[in-house]
Amino acid sequence: MGFILWIIIGGIAGWIASKIMGTDAQQGLLLNIIVGIVGGLLGGWILQLVLGNDLSNSGLIVSLLTAIAGACLLLFIVKLVTGAGARR
Repeated sequence: MGFILWIIIGGIAGWIASKIMGTDAQQGLLLNIIVGIVGGLLGGWILQLVLGNDLSNSGLIVSLLTAIAGACLLLFIVKLVTGAGARR
C-alpha cells in the first residue's frame, strides 16, 4: 500500500472512529489522519497477536476495518487517560 493510500485510509478511519467515539468536535483533519494511521498500526498489531498471522495483504476493506477498530481503541484509551469521558 502506498503512502498516499495510507493517508487516505487513515483519514477515513480516523474520521469514522471519531464519529463513533463522539470526539469529532475536538478533532480536525490532521488529527483524524494521525489517529487513523496510528489506529491502523495498533489494530493490525493486535489482530496479528490474536490471529497469529500477517494481515498486511488482506485487502482494502479489512485494512479499513482494522484501522477503524484500532482508532476507536486508541480514542478510548486517550479518553481514559485524560479523563475526557468522565461525567460531572
